[in-house]
Amino acid sequence: MTLNSRISVIGLGSPIMTDDSVGLRLAQRIQDRHLPDTDVRQEAVGGLDILPCIRGYSYTVIVDAIQTGKYGPGTVLIFDVADFEDTVRDVPAHDINLATAIRIGRQMDPDSMPCQVKFVAVEIADMQTMSEELTPAVAGSLDSAEKAVLHVIKGFQTDREQRSAGKK
Repeated sequence: MTLNSRISVIGLGSPIMTDDSVGLRLAQRIQDRHLPDTDVRQEAVGGLDILPCIRGYSYTVIVDAIQTGKYGPGTVLIFDVADFEDTVRDVPAHDINLATAIRIGRQMDPDSMPCQVKFVAVEIADMQTMSEELTPAVAGSLDSAEKAVLHVIKGFQTDREQRSAGKK
């Protein structure tokens, strides 16, 4: 399979679980920009279910909530798949995290998996309370998180231009 040169932005989360909706909200903001060569999706998937969403794209940005406890709520983080290497495990299918799923996808069908995947994550405070509202710290981070997603997209666009010019 030949990868298209488009960029995929996938916002993950649940719209009714407080801060867990941050990825969905950010995906909507990006979609509202109508960026050229960029497809945006909002999904409530995890594990191996992410693979059909990223299949065929050259570049993918996954936008999601993260709860590490290492950072204050609303902190925006950018990760590469390699940053999660130590989390890749041989586990039952229902326990597979996104990094493990991408690794499996690249092993099973490397020609259909993106050449680059980046994660934009927002440290959250609450993902257990049923609510359609974000906590104040996470709501206050939406603008900077959106800028982070746009920064990653710009990097992908630059990489795509360099590849098409034969510089990479």
